[in-house]
Amino acid sequence: MKICFLDNSKIQYNSKDIYSNKIRGAENILINLVNEFTKLKHDVIVYNNTPKNEKIDNAYWFNLNSINKSNTFDLVITNNDINLLNLVNSDNKIAISHSIQTIEKFIRKKQFFSYIKNKPKIVLLSKYHQQKRNIFLKLFGSFQTDWAVDDVFLDYDIDITKVSKNAIFTSNLDRNGDLLIKLWKEQIFKNNKQNKLFITPKKINLTKYNIFNRKFGTKTELAHDLNNSRVMLIPGHKAELFCIAAEEAREMCLPIITLGIGCLNERVIHEKTGFVSKNIKEFINYTNILFNDDNLLLELRKNLLKLRGSKKWSIISKNFLKYALN
Repeated sequence: MKICFLDNSKIQYNSKDIYSNKIRGAENILINLVNEFTKLKHDVIVYNNTPKNEKIDNAYWFNLNSINKSNTFDLVITNNDINLLNLVNSDNKIAISHSIQTIEKFIRKKQFFSYIKNKPKIVLLSKYHQQKRNIFLKLFGSFQTDWAVDDVFLDYDIDITKVSKNAIFTSNLDRNGDLLIKLWKEQIFKNNKQNKLFITPKKINLTKYNIFNRKFGTKTELAHDLNNSRVMLIPGHKAELFCIAAEEAREMCLPIITLGIGCLNERVIHEKTGFVSKNIKEFINYTNILFNDDNLLLELRKNLLKLRGSKKWSIISKNFLKYALN
């Protein structure tokens, strides 16, 4: 089967960048799907802003400027931008949605006419996403999918008995990172000044509150940071539709405490793999409890270990194709 991916992300990337820190969740997802589809012996071509046209691991990566509008594919998948579907021919067109769009925003972004013309099936990332997507913007069909994480997390040699005093936040700071910093400074830190919080780098110096910038490095370095942590503290955000950061923590058997905003209540099994707090008071209370109870920590990590490896790109990619072509 001939499969085409389209992506207009400003990031210049290809599959060689899978473990780099320059790509985000959307780019990472595309790379993993490309790699799995080629393993299934499909002919795969990607048109994006890659700086060089080249064949990598049996997939072709071409710059969007070199697209041939006469090409016909069995399946075309656009990574968020429906306008790109105008550039290729196919009877099966799919649009992966990475945002919640109102109809007003959809029209303002000039997606409306391309949507009506191409009639794509929409890929949604969570129950939350399914509920928030306007029914008109699912007019031509939709399906929900899980995502997996990179092999570097699945293959990492973890020790669930390891005890740490470090909390970690690895999502973007604009995803309620400032709220977490505020709660840590004003309440959590006061209960035990030995505890540390490692965050996605922020310019302001907060070390007097034991808040430290983690190194924004490779995926291997991220896995190392997660392995050296006790808990992931992540409030969640209304724009969070899947949260790869939470999925990475789960695969590393790291309990999560969240306010459940956005999709985060779907990423955590309450009292089994972490805690979904009903309010800020509960969030602080659960954090304090988990920092001081090593037996509870081990219980949660044992539960997480049972789930480790249950989501793999090899499984997700096959399901993706089944739903896409159904």
